[in-house]
Amino acid sequence: MARVVKMFRTLRNNWKKSTFAVCVLSYGGHWLYGVHGDSVLRREACLIAKEFGRQQIGPQERLRKATVILNPSACSGKANKLFEKNAAPLLHLAGVEITIVKTDYEGQAKKLMELMEHTDILVVAGGDGTLQEVVTGLLRRPDQDTVCNTPIGFIPLGSRNSLSPSLHLLSDNKVKDITSATLSILKGETVPLDVLQIKGEKEQPVFALTGLRWGAFRDVAATISKYWYLGPLKTSAAHWFSTLREWPLVREVSVSYLAPSLRPPDLPTQKPPRPNLLHRIIRRLQNRWNPPAEEPPKVEEPEQWKEEHLSTLELFIHTHNKNPVERRINDSLVICAEPDNFTVGEYITVGSKKEEDPTVFTKDSTRLEASACQLQLPEGSAGFYNIDNEEYEAMPVEVRLLPRKLRFFISSERREQLLSLTQ
Repeated sequence: MARVVKMFRTLRNNWKKSTFAVCVLSYGGHWLYGVHGDSVLRREACLIAKEFGRQQIGPQERLRKATVILNPSACSGKANKLFEKNAAPLLHLAGVEITIVKTDYEGQAKKLMELMEHTDILVVAGGDGTLQEVVTGLLRRPDQDTVCNTPIGFIPLGSRNSLSPSLHLLSDNKVKDITSATLSILKGETVPLDVLQIKGEKEQPVFALTGLRWGAFRDVAATISKYWYLGPLKTSAAHWFSTLREWPLVREVSVSYLAPSLRPPDLPTQKPPRPNLLHRIIRRLQNRWNPPAEEPPKVEEPEQWKEEHLSTLELFIHTHNKNPVERRINDSLVICAEPDNFTVGEYITVGSKKEEDPTVFTKDSTRLEASACQLQLPEGSAGFYNIDNEEYEAMPVEVRLLPRKLRFFISSERREQLLSLTQ
C-alpha cells in the first residue's frame, strides 16, 4: 500500500511530466492500433486476391494485362506509397500483368492516353484531376469507339475523389477504400457511365464524368483553404467575407438546350447462343423466298433548341452518374440553377452544405433535363468553370451528353446499395 501511495504522490508532484507522458502513450497506442488495423485489412484483401490467382487458365489463354496511370503527386505526394503498399500486391497476387505509367506533370495523362497500346484493363490511380485527364485523352483518340470498350478501374488516391461514392463503399479508412476498389477490379463487375463533352469555340473538347459548375458558390469554394486558421468556421467565414466584397453575387447566363432523348434498351453483356444448323437454314430460305421489305431512309429532323435566360447564384450541369444503376426513361444531363433571391444567412447556410456535396440544390432551384445545352455568358464576364473539380476559364461552351460511353468497375455491395435506394 505504501508503494501505491508513493507512486501517486510522485505523479502529483510531477503532474506536468505525468500529463505529457499520458498524452504520448495515448497517441502512440492509438497509432499502433491503427497500424495493426491496416495490416489486418491488407491481409484479408490479399487472401481474397490470392483466390483469383489460383484460378486455372487454358493453354491458349494469356494473363490479363492492366495499364495503371498513377499520379505520384496525388494525396500530397503519398499516392505512390499508398498504391505500392495497398493496391499493387493485390493485382500481382491475382495474376494480373500490370504496367505502371507515372505522370510527371499536369496534363501528361492526356498525352499518355494517345500512345496507350491495347490493354485488357485500364486503371486510374489518383484523384479527380487524373481521372478527368485520362477520360479526356481516351475520348480524343481517333479509335475511341474501340478503346472505349476497355473497362476502367478507379483507385481513389487523390484529395478529391468525386466518382468514388458511385462505385465503392466508402469509409474513414484510406487503406480500406483502396483495397476495396482494387478488389472490385479483380471481381470484374462493371457499370456504364455517362460522359459530358464540353467544347468551346476554339479549344479541343474536354470530357467530364461528374459535371460543370459555375457561379458564386464555386468561386468561394476555391478560397476556403485560405482560411485554414479558422478551423471548422472556415467555410462559413469564406462565404461571409465574399458577401462583404460584393453583394448580391448574381450571375446572368443564357441557356439553350435540346430535349432529352429516349433511352434505348440495354444491350446484353453476353452474346446469345448461336442457333442450330437447321434453324439457320430455314431462316436463310425464308429470307430468300420472302425477303424483308426495305425500310425507308430516316429523315433527320432539325434540332429544336429552346432558350432560357437565367439569373442565378450558381449553375451546375451534371450527369446521372451519382446513381449509375438507376433505370431511367430518358438519356439526359441535368441543368440546375439556384435562385437569385438568397439572403446573406441563406447564402452562408447553403454554401456550407454545398461544400460537402455540390449536387445539393434548394427546393426553389430551376431544374432542366436535356440531351445537349449551350451556355452564352454576357460580354465582359470573367470567372472560371469547375469541370470535375478542375479549373477552366469560363467561356461560351456547348455541353453534349454521351450516354453510357464508358464502363467502370463497381463493387457488388455498392451496386446492391444503390439499387435499394431506387426502389
